[in-house]
Amino acid sequence: MTYQFFAKTDTGRVRNNNEDSVVFAESHGLLILADGMGGYNAGEVASSMATSFIHTEMSRWLSEVGPAVLPRDVRRALQICVDNANLEILNAAITNPAYAGMGTTLVVCVFIHNTLVVGHIGDSRCYRWRAGELQAITRDHSLLQEQLDAGLVTPEEAVNSSIKNLVTRALGVEVPVLLEVNEFTVEPGDLYLLCSDGLTDMVSDALIAKIVGSNVMLGRKADQLIDLANDHGGRDNISVILASAPSNAAPKGWLNRLLGKAK
Repeated sequence: MTYQFFAKTDTGRVRNNNEDSVVFAESHGLLILADGMGGYNAGEVASSMATSFIHTEMSRWLSEVGPAVLPRDVRRALQICVDNANLEILNAAITNPAYAGMGTTLVVCVFIHNTLVVGHIGDSRCYRWRAGELQAITRDHSLLQEQLDAGLVTPEEAVNSSIKNLVTRALGVEVPVLLEVNEFTVEPGDLYLLCSDGLTDMVSDALIAKIVGSNVMLGRKADQLIDLANDHGGRDNISVILASAPSNAAPKGWLNRLLGKAK
């Protein structure tokens, strides 16, 4: 498959600096989004270190192994790479007092032909739009998600929860770091959205679905998602990465029509 990617980040309407970081390597099918921890020092440093390190190391490794790489090898490489990024951030925090306590969430995707490998830490998410339905394919590592899983709060109560931003896992906070990794089969026409909680805290899944399912270009979808988050308050930095899998609909040229009649 030949995928199309688009990324955008915005400071929002309340904060003065952007602690989110996004990057992708189209030739390697690699997407990375990190959200510097709110309430921690130098969150923007942690998120930038995470995306830069993982982008450099994973791109180098993917170039070396080539297109025949197996998803199980990608899973292992991601774990090693994230472990090393975690140590880099921790060491920076130890050696520079200004960076003490910094951390970041992470969601990273690697597309290998028709397989998607997703790794994540914290509450930045990956969604899949398929056949008219939007589904979160990551599960937040957060105190609120644990309460939802235990039935202590309802989804309706969770919307206005005061603990929705308390994550239970983060990159750069402790050793070891636990990266959750999953594999998914990609179908033609799928669209994937990586985003920070600056989007999901401001915009409901129903409204996100309406935008990602619309018949406009990826860049326009990204603009609309960020604009809507800002219209709803923009209380945090907002970042999105969109990845579109091609449809397998054949072009209706004269040769296709002719061959179709010949069958």
